[in-house]
Amino acid sequence: MIVFDLHCEHGHRFEGWFKSSSDFEDQVARGLMMCPECGTQVVSKAPMAPAVPAKGNSLPERASQPQMQPQPVPAASKTGEQTVSNARPPAEVQKALEVLAQAQAKALEKSTYVGKDFAKQSREMHYGERDEAVIHGQASLEEAKELAEEGVPVAPLPFPVAPPEELN
Repeated sequence: MIVFDLHCEHGHRFEGWFKSSSDFEDQVARGLMMCPECGTQVVSKAPMAPAVPAKGNSLPERASQPQMQPQPVPAASKTGEQTVSNARPPAEVQKALEVLAQAQAKALEKSTYVGKDFAKQSREMHYGERDEAVIHGQASLEEAKELAEEGVPVAPLPFPVAPPEELN
């Protein structure tokens, strides 16, 4: 596994674990990456400091030496864009995300994955061309906007969902 520091177009930073660098690129290309803070799918790798191991013959750092403290991240950049620290969110935020993830998982238990046919099948159900069912799948931003304009009841999932064929 490889860990990447990631960021979205709005400056939110977060961490992602992938099998390889190409696995990350593949997930981005297929629209499976999403910012956990704002939901945008415009996500890329953030600059990372290399992991440089200590030399085997170096002396361990003495406890009496002062330790460097992390510096706070500025609230806004020169351009006025918001930035966030990549520190762990507060416990109450983590708990809320866990509850939300559990609610999504429970809702998807009775849902059928339809992949890229989501917009087509949702529209057919809305217009009575097929039996109604609980489904989930993939839709482009444009398809989602069109469905909303037509009054088709759809909602984005808060967390990305891997297609069943990609699960272990």
